[in-house]
Amino acid sequence: METRKITTRTKWSVDQAHSEIAFRVRHLRITHVRGLFRNFDACIYTRGNDFTTAEIDLWIDAASINTGDEKRDAHLKSPDFFDVLNHKQISFTSGNIGKDVLEGNHELWGELTMMGITKNVKLNVEFGGIVMDPWGNEKAGFAVTGKINRSDWGLIWNTAMEAGGIMVGEEVTIMCDIELTNLGQTDLQMELDPAALMKMPAVSVSMNISQQ
Repeated sequence: METRKITTRTKWSVDQAHSEIAFRVRHLRITHVRGLFRNFDACIYTRGNDFTTAEIDLWIDAASINTGDEKRDAHLKSPDFFDVLNHKQISFTSGNIGKDVLEGNHELWGELTMMGITKNVKLNVEFGGIVMDPWGNEKAGFAVTGKINRSDWGLIWNTAMEAGGIMVGEEVTIMCDIELTNLGQTDLQMELDPAALMKMPAVSVSMNISQQ
């Protein structure tokens, strides 16, 4: 008799009206320029409501960058920076999610792809909690922060200043506020137990996936 393990996954969607992916970078060494990406989405699955099990695939429309200045935004979209005609998307795929027991927050590791270059990055996640909104929707909230060096992804444009130093900082601070909506259980994954597999002839081994 076959032994099967049933794993239930919960699907979450990004609440676009209450989420933001933003960044800041130092300018002239004395202040910061802030910006955000207006168009983004993600495919997120968890086991129940346990976000340490989250599987995240996030994509961002690079051409949706907005810093509040049209001329600067046009430069950022050009080959000097994001080259949006040839590299339309920025993506992030999650890896491990750990917990910092001292602060109660989480470390999120994953692969960030920009300009066709993929690098492993660490982000800090502050879990805001889970609540029901007035319309009966289950919501989860997070603040995600991190720092990367833009030159690691080939974003190397800069201008030297007469007084020394460079005009645009290398370090970019990532600042995201994300609100998710629980869409319910989307599938049941039926996996054969390893002990049962060893007892079955190789030609008869199969895996069935049923959707709910």
